[in-house]
Amino acid sequence: MVSGEKNSRPVVEVCNLRKEFVVSKQESRVAVAGIDFTIQPGEFVGYAGPNGAGKSTTVKILTGILRPTVGKVIVAGLQPWQDYPFRLSDWRSRWIQWRCGRGVRQELARRTGVVFGQRSSLWWELPLRESFDLVRDLYQVPAEVARRRLAALNEALNLGPLLNQKVSTLSLGQRMRAEIAAAVLPRPAVLFLDEPTIGLDVEAKATVRQVLRELNAREGTTILLTTHDLDDITALCRRLMVIDRGRLIYDGTVEGLRNTYSTERVLVVDLLDPPGDFRVSGATVIRAEGARRWLSFPRDASAAALVERVLAAYQVADLTLEEPQLEDVIRRMYRGELTGLGEKSAGPAR
Repeated sequence: MVSGEKNSRPVVEVCNLRKEFVVSKQESRVAVAGIDFTIQPGEFVGYAGPNGAGKSTTVKILTGILRPTVGKVIVAGLQPWQDYPFRLSDWRSRWIQWRCGRGVRQELARRTGVVFGQRSSLWWELPLRESFDLVRDLYQVPAEVARRRLAALNEALNLGPLLNQKVSTLSLGQRMRAEIAAAVLPRPAVLFLDEPTIGLDVEAKATVRQVLRELNAREGTTILLTTHDLDDITALCRRLMVIDRGRLIYDGTVEGLRNTYSTERVLVVDLLDPPGDFRVSGATVIRAEGARRWLSFPRDASAAALVERVLAAYQVADLTLEEPQLEDVIRRMYRGELTGLGEKSAGPAR
């Protein structure tokens, strides 16, 4: 685990999860091919992969929208797809029904929040204010608690000017901010986000990221973020899971991914008087623009020694050491160009 107490009970448990979709009588398609992971309370986990890798299918199983073909899944102490009424022969089910007074799916909805970037959970033809009122009633949030919480969310997400507008008139960025507010209004223990910043401009993304960061840090909300935007992951997540063709190929820290899979770093050199021929032993010039040169060198080589050689041979205005872009590392993983070497690696897909 990257974070969370080792001895605490996971808030999400996934064991041998597999999901197949029947295409025809003779053919089925494997969307999730047997994955295992746990998420501890308070973790902020990124879940990345190319289109068709199995990200959204995993989230739909975790939220009870889909049933797996095989496998064990427990979210916030509940099996997501179990429905009401309970099997009365099961003492655990009887206890939950007595304790909660409702079915498993209803109770799971109270403990979790979900945002799907391309689908709305708001009431399309109602003013946003009334959508929030309905969420409050559905989740039985006390009126005063909801009032205080909505005031804070409205300020953080700049929703005040939108409250009297119909949801159907909101822009994509405005609607996504409203979707997040509705999802976290009941203060869920676990928040599932499937592409929450898709189509948002830079300012809207920054606002959404800040709110999510505060939810995780201040309220301890456990968050699983599924996204194609790796800037979201580097800005928000310490832990990253990478899925490809239905299998986990990496589970560890974002920095660990770079260290494990990247073999090179880049030194950016701004020269005072650019020479016609710029060469430095132990490095390769991979790019040149005006007085700036980009030097690629092995990750296990000394950056300090390379800098000394550059300064000894050339007049330099500035130097910057760049780590490889996360997107580039993951793209090479997808292409099969890299193999996991560190203990955090889940291993290449087979």
